[in-house]
Amino acid sequence: MKKRYPIAIPVLNGNEKKYVTDCLDSTWISSNGSYIERFEQGFCDFCDTKHAISCSNGTTALHLALMAHGVERGDEVIIPTLTFVATANAVNYCGATPVFIDSEPDTWNINPELIETKITPRTKGIIVVHIYGHPVNMDPIMDIAQKHGLFVIEDAAEALGAEYKGKMIGSIGHSATFSLFGNKIITTGEGGMITTNDDRIAQQIRLLKGQGQDPQKRYWFPVIGYNYRMTNIQAAVGYGQLENIDWHVDQRIRVAKLYEQYLQDDVRLTLPVQKDWARNVFWMSSIILNKGTVQDRDHVMIQLKERGIETRPFFYPMHMLPPYKKLQKEEEFPVVNRISALGMNVPSYGTLSEEDVKFICMNIKEVLDGLV
Repeated sequence: MKKRYPIAIPVLNGNEKKYVTDCLDSTWISSNGSYIERFEQGFCDFCDTKHAISCSNGTTALHLALMAHGVERGDEVIIPTLTFVATANAVNYCGATPVFIDSEPDTWNINPELIETKITPRTKGIIVVHIYGHPVNMDPIMDIAQKHGLFVIEDAAEALGAEYKGKMIGSIGHSATFSLFGNKIITTGEGGMITTNDDRIAQQIRLLKGQGQDPQKRYWFPVIGYNYRMTNIQAAVGYGQLENIDWHVDQRIRVAKLYEQYLQDDVRLTLPVQKDWARNVFWMSSIILNKGTVQDRDHVMIQLKERGIETRPFFYPMHMLPPYKKLQKEEEFPVVNRISALGMNVPSYGTLSEEDVKFICMNIKEVLDGLV
Protein backbone atom coordinates (compact mmCIF):
# COMPACT_ATOMS: atom_id res chain seq x y z
CA MET A 1 0.00 0.00 0.00
CA LYS A 2 1.37 3.41 -0.99
CA LYS A 3 2.38 5.58 1.95
CA ARG A 4 0.47 8.82 2.22
CA TYR A 5 1.78 12.10 3.59
CA PRO A 6 -0.90 14.43 5.05
CA ILE A 7 -0.15 18.13 5.27
CA ALA A 8 -0.16 17.92 9.08
CA ILE A 9 -1.04 15.55 11.91
CA PRO A 10 -1.04 16.17 15.67
CA VAL A 11 1.68 14.34 17.58
CA LEU A 12 0.37 13.21 20.97
CA ASN A 13 3.47 11.65 22.47
CA GLY A 14 3.40 12.94 26.04
CA ASN A 15 1.05 12.79 29.02
CA GLU A 16 -2.04 13.87 27.09
CA LYS A 17 -3.94 10.60 27.59
CA LYS A 18 -2.97 10.40 31.26
CA TYR A 19 -4.21 13.92 31.95
CA VAL A 20 -7.46 13.45 30.02
CA THR A 21 -8.13 10.23 31.94
CA ASP A 22 -7.56 12.19 35.15
CA CYS A 23 -10.24 14.67 34.02
CA LEU A 24 -12.67 11.86 33.29
CA ASP A 25 -11.98 10.11 36.60
CA SER A 26 -12.42 13.34 38.53
CA THR A 27 -15.51 14.36 36.47
CA TRP A 28 -13.99 17.83 35.91
CA ILE A 29 -14.70 17.91 32.18
CA SER A 30 -16.23 21.34 31.56
CA SER A 31 -14.74 24.84 31.76
CA ASN A 32 -13.56 24.55 35.36
CA GLY A 33 -10.73 22.38 36.59
CA SER A 34 -7.09 22.31 37.56
CA TYR A 35 -5.71 21.76 34.07
CA ILE A 36 -6.98 25.13 32.85
CA GLU A 37 -4.95 26.89 35.53
CA ARG A 38 -1.91 24.68 34.91
CA PHE A 39 -2.06 25.20 31.17
CA GLU A 40 -2.45 28.96 31.45
CA GLN A 41 0.41 29.27 33.92
CA GLY A 42 2.64 27.07 31.80
CA PHE A 43 1.84 29.19 28.75
CA CYS A 44 2.73 32.35 30.70
CA ASP A 45 6.04 30.85 31.72
CA PHE A 46 6.89 29.74 28.20
CA CYS A 47 5.97 33.04 26.53
CA ASP A 48 7.47 35.11 29.36
CA THR A 49 4.28 37.09 29.92
CA LYS A 50 2.31 38.11 32.98
CA HIS A 51 -1.02 36.69 31.80
CA ALA A 52 -2.25 33.86 29.58
CA ILE A 53 -6.00 33.39 29.17
CA SER A 54 -7.39 30.26 27.53
CA CYS A 55 -10.39 30.32 25.21
CA SER A 56 -12.28 28.17 22.75
CA ASN A 57 -10.21 28.78 19.60
CA GLY A 58 -7.84 31.18 17.87
CA THR A 59 -10.64 33.19 16.29
CA THR A 60 -12.36 33.87 19.60
CA ALA A 61 -8.94 34.79 20.98
CA LEU A 62 -8.69 37.53 18.34
CA HIS A 63 -12.25 38.69 18.99
CA LEU A 64 -11.65 38.90 22.74
CA ALA A 65 -8.38 40.78 22.31
CA LEU A 66 -9.94 43.30 19.92
CA MET A 67 -12.89 43.91 22.25
CA ALA A 68 -10.56 44.30 25.23
CA HIS A 69 -8.64 46.94 23.29
CA GLY A 70 -11.89 48.81 22.72
CA VAL A 71 -12.46 48.20 19.02
CA GLU A 72 -15.95 49.34 18.06
CA ARG A 73 -18.15 50.01 15.06
CA GLY A 74 -16.59 52.59 12.77
CA ASP A 75 -13.01 51.87 13.79
CA GLU A 76 -10.30 50.64 11.44
CA VAL A 77 -7.68 48.01 12.23
CA ILE A 78 -4.64 47.53 10.01
CA ILE A 79 -3.83 43.90 9.16
CA PRO A 80 -1.75 42.04 6.55
CA THR A 81 -3.68 40.93 3.49
CA LEU A 82 -1.78 37.61 3.61
CA THR A 83 -3.36 35.84 6.55
CA PHE A 84 -6.03 33.32 7.43
CA VAL A 85 -9.50 34.83 7.15
CA ALA A 86 -10.05 34.76 10.94
CA THR A 87 -7.83 37.83 11.31
CA ALA A 88 -10.12 39.92 9.12
CA ASN A 89 -13.33 38.31 10.38
CA ALA A 90 -12.57 39.10 14.01
CA VAL A 91 -12.20 42.78 13.13
CA ASN A 92 -15.53 42.60 11.34
CA TYR A 93 -17.19 40.97 14.38
CA CYS A 94 -16.50 44.21 16.25
CA GLY A 95 -18.18 46.27 13.55
CA ALA A 96 -14.80 47.64 12.49
CA THR A 97 -13.12 47.64 9.09
CA PRO A 98 -9.90 45.72 8.31
CA VAL A 99 -7.38 47.74 6.30
CA PHE A 100 -4.96 45.59 4.34
CA ILE A 101 -1.18 45.89 3.91
CA ASP A 102 1.08 44.10 1.42
CA SER A 103 3.88 41.76 2.51
CA GLU A 104 7.64 41.90 2.56
CA PRO A 105 8.94 39.82 -0.36
CA ASP A 106 11.34 37.75 1.77
CA THR A 107 9.60 37.03 5.10
CA TRP A 108 6.06 37.23 3.58
CA ASN A 109 5.02 39.17 6.70
CA ILE A 110 3.32 42.57 6.86
CA ASN A 111 5.57 45.29 5.42
CA PRO A 112 6.20 47.90 8.17
CA GLU A 113 7.17 50.52 5.59
CA LEU A 114 3.62 50.61 4.22
CA ILE A 115 1.68 50.89 7.47
CA GLU A 116 1.73 54.65 7.99
CA THR A 117 0.29 55.20 4.50
CA LYS A 118 -2.93 53.52 5.68
CA ILE A 119 -3.36 55.24 9.07
CA THR A 120 -6.42 57.50 9.28
CA PRO A 121 -8.26 59.23 12.15
CA ARG A 122 -10.37 56.06 12.43
CA THR A 123 -7.39 53.72 12.91
CA LYS A 124 -7.53 52.04 16.32
CA GLY A 125 -4.77 49.45 16.11
CA ILE A 126 -2.61 47.04 14.16
CA ILE A 127 -2.73 43.25 14.02
CA VAL A 128 0.51 41.66 12.87
CA VAL A 129 0.55 38.01 11.77
CA HIS A 130 3.72 35.95 12.16
CA ILE A 131 2.98 34.10 8.93
CA TYR A 132 3.86 30.41 8.76
CA GLY A 133 6.09 30.77 11.83
CA HIS A 134 8.49 33.60 10.93
CA PRO A 135 8.35 36.61 13.30
CA VAL A 136 7.27 40.00 12.04
CA ASN A 137 9.83 42.82 12.26
CA MET A 138 8.26 44.22 15.42
CA ASP A 139 10.41 47.23 16.43
CA PRO A 140 9.35 49.60 13.64
CA ILE A 141 5.71 48.58 14.10
CA MET A 142 5.79 49.21 17.85
CA ASP A 143 7.38 52.61 17.13
CA ILE A 144 4.60 53.47 14.67
CA ALA A 145 1.98 52.36 17.18
CA GLN A 146 3.47 54.50 19.93
CA LYS A 147 3.72 57.52 17.60
CA HIS A 148 0.04 57.28 16.62
CA GLY A 149 -1.43 55.97 19.89
CA LEU A 150 -2.39 52.56 18.50
CA PHE A 151 -2.47 49.08 20.02
CA VAL A 152 -0.59 46.14 18.51
CA ILE A 153 -1.98 42.60 18.66
CA GLU A 154 0.29 39.75 17.61
CA ASP A 155 -1.68 37.10 15.75
CA ALA A 156 0.71 34.33 16.74
CA ALA A 157 -1.54 31.44 15.73
CA GLU A 158 1.28 29.96 13.67
CA ALA A 159 4.31 31.01 15.70
CA LEU A 160 4.35 29.55 19.20
CA GLY A 161 8.02 29.26 20.17
CA ALA A 162 9.29 31.76 17.59
CA GLU A 163 11.58 34.55 18.79
CA TYR A 164 12.24 38.14 17.78
CA LYS A 165 15.62 39.51 18.85
CA GLY A 166 15.69 37.02 21.71
CA LYS A 167 12.14 37.81 22.88
CA MET A 168 9.39 35.23 22.72
CA ILE A 169 6.62 35.88 20.24
CA GLY A 170 3.54 36.71 22.27
CA SER A 171 5.41 38.99 24.67
CA ILE A 172 6.14 41.97 22.40
CA GLY A 173 2.81 43.50 21.35
CA HIS A 174 0.21 44.84 23.74
CA SER A 175 -1.43 41.43 23.54
CA ALA A 176 -1.11 38.28 21.44
CA THR A 177 -3.36 35.48 20.31
CA PHE A 178 -2.62 31.83 19.61
CA SER A 179 -4.49 29.02 17.90
CA LEU A 180 -4.35 25.49 19.29
CA PHE A 181 -6.08 23.78 16.37
CA GLY A 182 -5.00 20.26 15.47
CA ASN A 183 -2.35 21.33 12.95
CA LYS A 184 -0.62 23.92 15.13
CA ILE A 185 2.76 23.65 16.93
CA ILE A 186 0.87 22.26 19.93
CA THR A 187 -2.83 21.47 20.04
CA THR A 188 -5.87 21.10 22.24
CA GLY A 189 -7.96 19.92 19.26
CA GLU A 190 -9.76 23.24 19.16
CA GLY A 191 -8.58 26.01 21.44
CA GLY A 192 -6.93 29.37 21.79
CA MET A 193 -4.82 31.45 24.14
CA ILE A 194 -4.27 35.18 24.69
CA THR A 195 -1.13 36.57 26.31
CA THR A 196 -0.56 40.06 27.67
CA ASN A 197 1.40 41.96 30.28
CA ASP A 198 -1.45 44.45 30.76
CA ASP A 199 -3.53 43.75 33.87
CA ARG A 200 -6.51 45.73 32.57
CA ILE A 201 -6.59 43.93 29.23
CA ALA A 202 -6.33 40.54 30.95
CA GLN A 203 -9.15 41.38 33.35
CA GLN A 204 -11.39 42.49 30.49
CA ILE A 205 -10.69 39.36 28.45
CA ARG A 206 -11.50 37.10 31.40
CA LEU A 207 -14.75 39.01 31.95
CA LEU A 208 -15.82 38.84 28.31
CA LYS A 209 -15.00 35.17 27.72
CA GLY A 210 -17.25 33.99 30.59
CA GLN A 211 -20.56 35.60 29.53
CA GLY A 212 -19.57 38.86 31.23
CA GLN A 213 -20.14 37.47 34.71
CA ASP A 214 -18.74 39.56 37.56
CA PRO A 215 -15.98 37.40 39.14
CA GLN A 216 -16.99 38.65 42.60
CA LYS A 217 -20.77 38.27 42.22
CA ARG A 218 -22.13 35.04 40.79
CA TYR A 219 -24.85 35.36 38.12
CA TRP A 220 -24.37 39.13 37.96
CA PHE A 221 -23.53 40.27 34.43
CA PRO A 222 -22.43 43.91 34.20
CA VAL A 223 -21.59 43.60 30.47
CA ILE A 224 -22.66 41.50 27.51
CA GLY A 225 -20.13 38.70 27.23
CA TYR A 226 -19.57 35.49 25.32
CA ASN A 227 -19.15 31.82 26.08
CA TYR A 228 -15.61 31.54 24.72
CA ARG A 229 -14.21 29.22 27.37
CA MET A 230 -11.89 26.24 27.02
CA THR A 231 -12.79 22.95 28.70
CA ASN A 232 -10.64 21.25 31.32
CA ILE A 233 -10.28 18.26 28.96
CA GLN A 234 -8.88 20.49 26.22
CA ALA A 235 -6.54 22.12 28.71
CA ALA A 236 -5.37 18.68 29.85
CA VAL A 237 -4.37 17.85 26.28
CA GLY A 238 -2.71 21.24 25.93
CA TYR A 239 -0.80 20.89 29.18
CA GLY A 240 0.50 17.51 28.06
CA GLN A 241 1.57 19.08 24.77
CA LEU A 242 3.16 22.07 26.47
CA GLU A 243 5.36 19.81 28.58
CA ASN A 244 6.99 18.75 25.29
CA ILE A 245 6.94 22.17 23.60
CA ASP A 246 10.69 22.23 22.95
CA TRP A 247 10.46 18.88 21.16
CA HIS A 248 7.50 20.02 19.05
CA VAL A 249 9.28 23.21 17.99
CA ASP A 250 12.59 21.45 17.35
CA GLN A 251 10.93 18.89 15.09
CA ARG A 252 9.26 21.56 12.93
CA ILE A 253 12.65 23.22 12.52
CA ARG A 254 14.32 19.88 11.77
CA VAL A 255 11.80 19.07 9.04
CA ALA A 256 12.16 22.54 7.50
CA LYS A 257 15.95 22.20 7.42
CA LEU A 258 15.60 18.88 5.63
CA TYR A 259 13.45 20.52 2.96
CA GLU A 260 16.12 23.20 2.66
CA GLN A 261 18.83 20.56 2.35
CA TYR A 262 17.11 18.79 -0.54
CA LEU A 263 15.54 21.78 -2.35
CA GLN A 264 17.84 24.77 -1.80
CA ASP A 265 19.76 24.24 -5.04
CA ASP A 266 16.62 24.10 -7.20
CA VAL A 267 16.47 27.49 -8.96
CA ARG A 268 12.78 26.93 -9.75
CA LEU A 269 11.83 27.39 -6.09
CA THR A 270 11.98 29.98 -3.32
CA LEU A 271 12.15 28.60 0.23
CA PRO A 272 11.36 30.29 3.56
CA VAL A 273 13.99 32.56 5.08
CA GLN A 274 15.14 33.08 8.63
CA LYS A 275 16.33 36.60 9.37
CA ASP A 276 19.38 36.92 11.62
CA TRP A 277 17.18 38.57 14.27
CA ALA A 278 14.58 35.80 14.19
CA ARG A 279 13.89 32.25 15.20
CA ASN A 280 11.50 30.81 12.63
CA VAL A 281 9.53 27.82 13.94
CA PHE A 282 8.35 26.82 10.44
CA TRP A 283 4.79 25.99 11.41
CA MET A 284 4.41 25.14 7.75
CA SER A 285 7.26 24.24 5.43
CA SER A 286 6.58 26.21 2.28
CA ILE A 287 7.76 26.57 -1.31
CA ILE A 288 7.06 29.19 -3.97
CA LEU A 289 7.40 28.61 -7.70
CA ASN A 290 9.71 31.26 -9.14
CA LYS A 291 7.94 31.20 -12.50
CA GLY A 292 4.57 30.22 -13.83
CA THR A 293 0.92 30.80 -13.10
CA VAL A 294 -1.57 29.79 -10.45
CA GLN A 295 -2.58 26.99 -12.82
CA ASP A 296 1.01 25.71 -12.79
CA ARG A 297 1.01 25.75 -8.98
CA ASP A 298 -2.30 23.93 -8.86
CA HIS A 299 -1.03 21.35 -11.38
CA VAL A 300 1.94 20.63 -9.11
CA MET A 301 -0.39 20.16 -6.15
CA ILE A 302 -2.66 17.80 -8.09
CA GLN A 303 0.27 15.72 -9.28
CA LEU A 304 1.71 15.49 -5.76
CA LYS A 305 -1.68 14.41 -4.42
CA GLU A 306 -1.74 11.57 -6.95
CA ARG A 307 1.62 10.48 -5.52
CA GLY A 308 0.23 10.45 -1.96
CA ILE A 309 1.59 13.86 -0.92
CA GLU A 310 -0.93 16.36 0.40
CA THR A 311 -0.27 20.08 -0.03
CA ARG A 312 -2.08 23.33 0.65
CA PRO A 313 -2.06 26.58 -1.32
CA PHE A 314 -0.92 29.74 0.40
CA PHE A 315 -3.81 31.67 1.94
CA TYR A 316 -5.94 33.63 -0.49
CA PRO A 317 -5.25 37.32 0.23
CA MET A 318 -8.02 39.06 2.12
CA HIS A 319 -8.40 41.64 -0.66
CA MET A 320 -9.44 38.85 -3.07
CA LEU A 321 -12.16 37.32 -0.88
CA PRO A 322 -15.77 38.30 -1.67
CA PRO A 323 -16.57 39.88 1.75
CA TYR A 324 -13.50 42.14 1.58
CA LYS A 325 -12.81 42.60 -2.12
CA LYS A 326 -14.55 45.97 -2.28
CA LEU A 327 -12.34 47.51 0.44
CA GLN A 328 -9.14 48.00 -1.54
CA LYS A 329 -7.76 47.68 -5.06
CA GLU A 330 -6.01 44.46 -6.03
CA GLU A 331 -3.09 46.25 -7.66
CA GLU A 332 -2.05 47.65 -4.27
CA PHE A 333 -0.66 44.24 -3.30
CA PRO A 334 1.90 43.11 -5.91
CA VAL A 335 3.99 41.00 -3.52
CA VAL A 336 1.10 39.04 -2.05
CA ASN A 337 -0.61 38.65 -5.41
CA ARG A 338 2.47 36.81 -6.66
CA ILE A 339 3.38 34.67 -3.67
CA SER A 340 -0.22 33.67 -2.94
CA ALA A 341 -0.66 32.48 -6.53
CA LEU A 342 2.59 30.51 -6.64
CA GLY A 343 3.06 29.35 -3.03
CA MET A 344 2.18 26.04 -1.41
CA ASN A 345 2.69 24.33 1.92
CA VAL A 346 4.10 20.80 2.04
CA PRO A 347 3.80 18.13 4.77
CA SER A 348 5.04 19.68 8.01
CA TYR A 349 4.74 17.52 11.12
CA GLY A 350 7.19 16.32 13.71
CA THR A 351 7.25 12.61 12.94
CA LEU A 352 8.41 12.96 9.32
CA SER A 353 11.72 11.16 8.86
CA GLU A 354 14.58 12.27 6.65
CA GLU A 355 13.62 9.54 4.18
CA ASP A 356 10.06 10.88 4.12
CA VAL A 357 11.21 14.42 3.33
CA LYS A 358 13.72 13.16 0.77
CA PHE A 359 10.92 11.23 -0.97
CA ILE A 360 8.63 14.29 -0.97
CA CYS A 361 11.39 16.51 -2.38
CA MET A 362 12.22 13.98 -5.09
CA ASN A 363 8.59 14.00 -6.18
CA ILE A 364 8.41 17.81 -6.12
CA LYS A 365 11.37 17.94 -8.49
CA GLU A 366 9.94 15.27 -10.78
CA VAL A 367 6.62 17.12 -11.03
CA LEU A 368 8.42 20.39 -11.74
CA ASP A 369 10.37 18.63 -14.48
CA GLY A 370 7.07 17.84 -16.15
CA LEU A 371 5.87 21.45 -16.25
CA VAL A 372 5.89 22.86 -19.79
